Amino acid sequence: MAKQERRSFIFDTELRLVVLTGLKAHALSELRELLDTVPRSSIFFHTHQQYLAHNFRRSHYYNDFAVWVSQALREEALAEKLAAIDLLAFTTMRELRSAFVTTIDEYAAKSTTPVPVCRPHEAFHFCRSKSFVLPTGIIANDVAEFFAKLPLITDASLYFHFFEARLRLGRLTNDFSRWLLDHGRGDLATAIDELNPYIRTLDELKQDIIQIGRESGSNA
Repeated sequence: MAKQERRSFIFDTELRLVVLTGLKAHALSELRELLDTVPRSSIFFHTHQQYLAHNFRRSHYYNDFAVWVSQALREEALAEKLAAIDLLAFTTMRELRSAFVTTIDEYAAKSTTPVPVCRPHEAFHFCRSKSFVLPTGIIANDVAEFFAKLPLITDASLYFHFFEARLRLGRLTNDFSRWLLDHGRGDLATAIDELNPYIRTLDELKQDIIQIGRESGSNA
């Protein structure tokens, strides 16, 4: 979040360029090895890209790794374990990466079947995204104005301040809660922090944040 004035919130947005890393996995052992070494931006992409998709729908499997293990390797038990990893429980990509690696290691240690291998055309291709952060021109100078302007921001702006800022950029909370806390509204910051963005569409998340402001009288 860029600063124009100390007490202003500047809504940023981002442009994202998806890039192939050239790394791919055909077997569970290859997936595990690459998970340990691919760029953090690749881990972030494969666990978060679907939430920005225009056709996002709630799915049984919430990350690309779980989807591939289910569809290409036909390892449903492992897919469910990977899907059960709670993204909200992590504050760094290092911790999230470790959770996926550990889950696969524990599963492989208990497995008595041969290492799963997919068909050649079903290989998992690791991608990553390059993000270019841009100002939207929307600025809030106080708490009331912040909530009044929330309906104007795009999904990409909300995604940046809520998903990217907290996990990929290694911040302890989303940009909204951090700013509200700095402005003496810890109650609003906590209420927003308690929203789980991984079980909502971006439109639902935005409306829930707006409702928090409405109920507090902050956007009156």
